[in-house]
Amino acid sequence: MDFTPDDGAATAAGLAADVLGRTAGEEDDQVWSALGKAGLLALPVPADLGGEGLGFAEVAAVLTELGRAAPPAVAMSGYATLAMGVLPVDRFGSARQRAGLLADVATGALRLTAAVHEPSAPLAGVPATTATPEAGGWTLTGVKTNVPDAADAHRVLVPAATYSGAELFLVDPGADGVTLTETRTSSGAPSYTMRLSGVAVGDDAVLASSSAGDAHAALRRYVLAGAVALGAGIVAGALSLTTGHLAARTQFGRPLATFQAVAQQAADVYITARTLRLVADTACWKLATGREADADLGVAAYWLASEAPKALATCHHLHGGTGVDIDYPLHRFSSLCKDLTHFVGGAGHRLGELGVPAGGV
Repeated sequence: MDFTPDDGAATAAGLAADVLGRTAGEEDDQVWSALGKAGLLALPVPADLGGEGLGFAEVAAVLTELGRAAPPAVAMSGYATLAMGVLPVDRFGSARQRAGLLADVATGALRLTAAVHEPSAPLAGVPATTATPEAGGWTLTGVKTNVPDAADAHRVLVPAATYSGAELFLVDPGADGVTLTETRTSSGAPSYTMRLSGVAVGDDAVLASSSAGDAHAALRRYVLAGAVALGAGIVAGALSLTTGHLAARTQFGRPLATFQAVAQQAADVYITARTLRLVADTACWKLATGREADADLGVAAYWLASEAPKALATCHHLHGGTGVDIDYPLHRFSSLCKDLTHFVGGAGHRLGELGVPAGGV
């Protein structure tokens, strides 16, 4: 198979790389603003709402570049807003929901996120959070964990169990009954535990789907696909930094890269990076083209959780003492990799999920 990106994805990746290169070292808000001004946040937004009307292939290309070069908070914000917010809202939202949210996402003025995890249940297929019907709306009760960017998001997509199955609800993180507790992450990217205590939402807060659970299943697929695209960029960025270090650093009058043992370890990281990119591209391509992607998403997510942390550990080892300095750029990659691995549930969880459809239970 030929997974060479089409012109749209290649252009999106090149533009993202250019913007991130020009804004390196700037504050997170400045980088986010630059992404918006460049039109990168508008890629999946419909044309009638000020966007480009493109799909997941272009989003995946941008996420890979965010993993390769963006500050961790910006990378996770992009992941949350584009993969976990815009795509499901555009696909399942009403005209009013789409118009009220997506136009401002395109400019960078508004962020979205999703609360897909629950205590001891990463990407819970059957949410313990409940939605009880009330006159003209619903009451939500439950606990969500590891919600990225929740405090800065305009709306949080909250999966909750109803009498007919799991549905997605648009919840204002500042609404009565919502409590956000910030939780520490390895990279410093903001993440929260979200408690919902009888949170009232209207019927217009529900994302419609042809049958109960469809929107929730699609969200779970977007979460995994976005994670592996972002992870592919993280490992590629760490490898590039490491090979540059090995070529420039000398020992006994020779570049470290010329030592056989060093070259072999760098080759192991290269194999991991290329394999992760292959499985990520396969899964994202199938999802973007409407093909059955669950099996590929499961394999890609397991490879990310199992092999990416090992590759980053090797990169640190190859840097020697430089690799333990948290001010050195490699720390950005390894800490973000830890957060992303945790976000998809870890290697053991992903292995156990390989026999379960990504969108199923």
